[in-house]
Amino acid sequence: MQTNFTEDQLRDPGLARANEILRACVHCGFCTATCPSYQVLGDELDSPRGRIYLIKDMLESGRPADAETVTHIDRCLGCLACMTTCPSGVHYMHLLDRARVHIEKTWKRPWRDRMLRGALARILPYPGRFRLALLGAKLARPLRRLVPDARARAMLDMAGAPIAAPSRLDEPQVHPACGSRRGRVVLMTGCAQKALDGDINAATIRLLTRLGIEVVIPRGEGCCGALVHHMGRETEAHRFAAANIRAWTGAGAEIDAIIVNTSGCGTTVKDYGHMFRNDPLAAPAAEVSAKARDITEYLAALDLPAPERRGLRVGYHAACSLQHGQKVTEAPRRLLAAAGYEVSTPADAHLCCGSAGTYNLMQPAIAAELGRRKAATLEALRPQVIAAGNIGCMTQIGARAGVPVVHTVELLDWAWGGPEPAKLRRA
Repeated sequence: MQTNFTEDQLRDPGLARANEILRACVHCGFCTATCPSYQVLGDELDSPRGRIYLIKDMLESGRPADAETVTHIDRCLGCLACMTTCPSGVHYMHLLDRARVHIEKTWKRPWRDRMLRGALARILPYPGRFRLALLGAKLARPLRRLVPDARARAMLDMAGAPIAAPSRLDEPQVHPACGSRRGRVVLMTGCAQKALDGDINAATIRLLTRLGIEVVIPRGEGCCGALVHHMGRETEAHRFAAANIRAWTGAGAEIDAIIVNTSGCGTTVKDYGHMFRNDPLAAPAAEVSAKARDITEYLAALDLPAPERRGLRVGYHAACSLQHGQKVTEAPRRLLAAAGYEVSTPADAHLCCGSAGTYNLMQPAIAAELGRRKAATLEALRPQVIAAGNIGCMTQIGARAGVPVVHTVELLDWAWGGPEPAKLRRA
């Protein structure tokens, strides 16, 4: 694609990066075939190719964002399926990030939008606040039909999810390895996940320590910044990320890996090196990105003992942030199969379930349709349990599926000597 940025514009590292990405696009349109929002809406401007044209025009002209551009950019899930499909290697993620920052700086949203986005930014990254908000939503849920705004109703619908109590396992500490130590890792305990499902971190810690891995929960870690990063709130996102970089690099040089068990967070953490490339934290940020591993990615590299083989039929949902964002595709399925599970994947496995961070709250109609389609394709497999590697996907699919939805690491923990996942026991 031909671009016409001025020399002054290209002195801005963000615009220079956008120019590189735009020039890589050859207008082929392969991305439209795998774009979830285009599948639902059928509008070229709701496809990656259409959004690229809008972003190019907005950034190149230097003009403030307008209502049409904001509408179509907001409808993008950021699932990154287009990056997997693109034959030219267009790094759509960084281009979308830049567009969102530009929109946040130059577009004044309607007051309801500002209130909603502000509330999400001040609640979701903080587990204590999120638990209180979920409790409040549970109390207000009987009034759902009286709420006129679809997005507010979607927030009340989230109250159907359980509220996880604070766990001492997530507090700053060192979980020692069982037997001789064969590794030492940091575990990112997350933010929203701690309020929605405490079993995931517990299973991760149990499994790693049984395998001889010492697990460090460092003081000062928190939200990865993804939730506000995807809203274009760059300063807040960098503040969260910087706190994590300092906490994790301060945990000691002998750390083998930084384990992330929420794939949406993992995609962002692995991008810290890019986010801070022009910052004094550039070197430690790059170190963090290099050490970040999804839990299944890390386990797949270990010499694992023989598991207690389980014979359940598992429908595996590949979270977009894992398969498209991190390119971790085979490890989860291979580990589940090695544990004796009968693993199958649904039709259109590359398509998003509609969760996408806060997307299901800000674009509830599109998200609901994608969630319905994803649950239907998974249930067509007739699984006894659905496994996924991201809490957002688990919540989105769990609200629509008729079988339990658990994190992949919970099934692996069970196979390698841990307890049966609580959701399976209840079912």
